[in-house]
Amino acid sequence: MDYQPTVVQRHARLTKPRSPESGYWRTYKHPVFIKDFAPVTSIHFAPTAPHRYAVTAATRVQVYAYRTQRLTKTISRFQDVARSGNIRQDGKLVVAGDDTGLVQVFDINSRAVLRTMNEHRQPVHVTRFSALDSTQVLSCSDDTTVKLWDIPSQSSITTFTDHQDYVRSGLVSASNPSLILTGSYDSTVRVLDTRTGVSEMIMGSAEKGQAPVEDVLLFPSGTLALSCSGPILKVWDLVAGGRCLRALSNHQKTITCMAFDGKAARVLTGGLDQMVKVYDVATYQVVHTMRYPAPLLCLAVSPDDTHIAAGMSDGTLSVRRRDHTEAELSALDARKEAAKQGVWETLVDFEAIGEGTVKPKGANYEVLGDQNELRVEGRRRKRLRQYDKYLKSFRYRDALDEVLQPDIPPVTAFSLIYELIGRDGLRRALSGRDDILLEPIVKLLAKHITDVRFGELACEVAIVVLDMYASVVGLSPVIDAELAKLRSKVEDELKFQDELTQVRGAVEMILSTSVMAAT
Repeated sequence: MDYQPTVVQRHARLTKPRSPESGYWRTYKHPVFIKDFAPVTSIHFAPTAPHRYAVTAATRVQVYAYRTQRLTKTISRFQDVARSGNIRQDGKLVVAGDDTGLVQVFDINSRAVLRTMNEHRQPVHVTRFSALDSTQVLSCSDDTTVKLWDIPSQSSITTFTDHQDYVRSGLVSASNPSLILTGSYDSTVRVLDTRTGVSEMIMGSAEKGQAPVEDVLLFPSGTLALSCSGPILKVWDLVAGGRCLRALSNHQKTITCMAFDGKAARVLTGGLDQMVKVYDVATYQVVHTMRYPAPLLCLAVSPDDTHIAAGMSDGTLSVRRRDHTEAELSALDARKEAAKQGVWETLVDFEAIGEGTVKPKGANYEVLGDQNELRVEGRRRKRLRQYDKYLKSFRYRDALDEVLQPDIPPVTAFSLIYELIGRDGLRRALSGRDDILLEPIVKLLAKHITDVRFGELACEVAIVVLDMYASVVGLSPVIDAELAKLRSKVEDELKFQDELTQVRGAVEMILSTSVMAAT
């Protein structure tokens, strides 16, 4: 008869199950933390593959590799703190501003300065390439002006002076290169038109006491805009003349940054409360929340939805990533294959060609023989876990030590203890231990003795441990401290149970009185 592995008990979930949406965002794992000596103020992914990303911190713009997260280029030709490094659509140029008011365009590979624009008189916090016209650059400055630059002539096309305070956010519409959306510390969001040279729409109020606008976003369709002021996220309908559709307050502190996912179906907001909220743009409900170790200053999602990068005030750059699903890989392969055959529909997403993919394991085999004949697959033998191997060899002490490791869940540890009790091997597994080997056991009991899933079994094991090692109690400070915790938790639980009994008695008395009054 084959050895039967230890059955890990299943318990009822103590929390409600996660939604599929939350499960998707939890697939962003493998976080990479990169520490800098200054706050990370801007992150931008290249729109085309490979999706390198530019990170702005202190007096430099650093370009990181998309797959390895390694630093590949450093642009440090700034006289003061650099701001808003932005990569052009073709991934060949980078534009950035600095606190001297200078706007510079760099070659991303050679890091050479190609163009220099010097008309702003105060720090430039926003520099963006136009999505539809790659020869134009937008800049927003603390001197309250917004400028649209022509790169070949190195001169400004239009200058807007409508704002009354610092302009810290802005972008060019992806559907109309003549429209610019800006947000200012005068608490207003404006739609600027380069054809008329004036502000065509004002959203928000410039009255005193209003929170400044930290960031703005524009939907790809150009009909809806988002802005964040203080802890409030606002949705504006541009077609209806700038009417506020929603005002959402799910953050506890100021929202500092916003970002769309690759398909603009979700909006991510980051704030000084160290939280990132994910909103469904159909209902504007929060579908997931991510926590970070420090206040967030910038946020970006890669165009293919595989990376989430966040910059924090303590100089930490966090990059979370997920792997492509099989369906996404299949769709990507089909799109590339269609592109090779000249199918015109693939030109809509032509930039995805040449990304390179990792084939799933086992996908490179060839079918031999007749494809219609029956193929019998061999049964793969299930491997035993290490603690089961010890149990099979009757090494009970080693099996117990194996499940006391920090990375083993408590349900596995107590399932093995239950198996040891059934084998009459619990005392054998607990015997002959010094204070170092006994400490993990007492810690496990002290932590879970009040857990409804393990409480009864933990009490039985605690009785056996105290019976076996009563003569050495008081000889080890480490064991004495853990036993004191165990005693304290038991006393608190007994007191709590006593209070519940009193409450139960009072409730029963009220119910019985109401029943008697009804009859």
